[in-house]
Amino acid sequence: MKKIFLVIWMTVAALAASAAVKPGVEVLRDGGFAQLQGKRVGLVTNPSGIDNNLKSTVDILNEAPGVKLVALFGPEHGVRGNAHAGDAVGDAVDPITGVKLYSLFGKTLEPTAEMLKDIDVLIYDIQDVGCRSYTFYATMGVCMEACAKHGTEFMVLDRPNPLGGNKVEGNLVEPGYFSFVSKYPIPYIYGLTPGELAIFLNEEGIIADRSKTGHGCHLTVIPMEGWTRDMKFRDTGMPWVLPSPQIPTPESAFFYPVSGILGELYIFNTGIGYTLPFQTFAASWINADSLAMNMNALNLPGMHFRPINYKPFFALSVAVDKSLQEVHGVQTYITDPDAANLCLTQFYFLQVIHEMYPQVELFEQNTKRYNMFDKVCGSKEIRERFVKRYRVEDMADYWNKDVDVFKIRSAKYYLYH
Repeated sequence: MKKIFLVIWMTVAALAASAAVKPGVEVLRDGGFAQLQGKRVGLVTNPSGIDNNLKSTVDILNEAPGVKLVALFGPEHGVRGNAHAGDAVGDAVDPITGVKLYSLFGKTLEPTAEMLKDIDVLIYDIQDVGCRSYTFYATMGVCMEACAKHGTEFMVLDRPNPLGGNKVEGNLVEPGYFSFVSKYPIPYIYGLTPGELAIFLNEEGIIADRSKTGHGCHLTVIPMEGWTRDMKFRDTGMPWVLPSPQIPTPESAFFYPVSGILGELYIFNTGIGYTLPFQTFAASWINADSLAMNMNALNLPGMHFRPINYKPFFALSVAVDKSLQEVHGVQTYITDPDAANLCLTQFYFLQVIHEMYPQVELFEQNTKRYNMFDKVCGSKEIRERFVKRYRVEDMADYWNKDVDVFKIRSAKYYLYH
């Protein structure tokens, strides 16, 4: 047993020593926690908030000299990651530190005045995936709104965007379609780190508009050291701790936008419940070999497909798959993430499926899911334009219409180059 522990320790130590990037929490620690001296601190985090030795930011701040950690705030899945997707999380006491723990995915999605009354600065440290429908950035945003409203400082300990800092895809969210999966007017893939996004929201007046105070929050971002915009997560040398159960590897962040929108229809299995979350398009009635052949015939840049047949182990919802029967379809491979249009891949799949099975009313099987599908897309225009002929060309221009303007608008807030 001692030998096993020694091997693990040496592996972690070697990993930390080889990391090319220091996350914000390490930069804060290296600076002696100067920005937090004498302050009462609240921390919004989950298991992905770690240093390069896998030590939790909770423990780092709890042990920091001159810093008083007084509250923990858990987003979806909770501070310790012990809640499933969509499950409400209750308030409690952290069993390790004894610090009061508040849920931001239960009765309230944002800190209340009562939660913030004993806090001088609220810190955010969570590994994001760079995608609009992934709710952690929304938690960051509403925390900024609450801090602006109640006069509390807000700090972001920055982390990499696992997709890199150059990829942007998708239209801005439109009025009537804002929700916790499309909280702010940003593209579906927004190409910013959490710190850069926080500055963007604050400086562009988006936080101020929603807080009704006329000003943003008192924001501090602790940047990383060593990160550049062309880096994917594997390039950083940092350890990966899954930020949520269906994002087990850094590569999962790339597959999330490949099938995440389609998954809202509850018609196809996208690998959730199997060993390939977000990496498949499958159903019981699909011919896998024909689908793979037809998808590869599209010659989509940076994408390849192989036939796959499998039986899911579980379903997140009985509406998705009541019997967990065997399904057939394709596994997606991203051969060039920079060249691939990740989000449009799922619409090309729908185009091909409609050509193969024109008798199947794809969008009519579960009309109750239209609302969520449109919210994730940020507009009903994507669905309505697509279903007229089931052709990607009918909606692609609309999907991409805001990309170039957003890149220019957000570039002024870059912390890294």
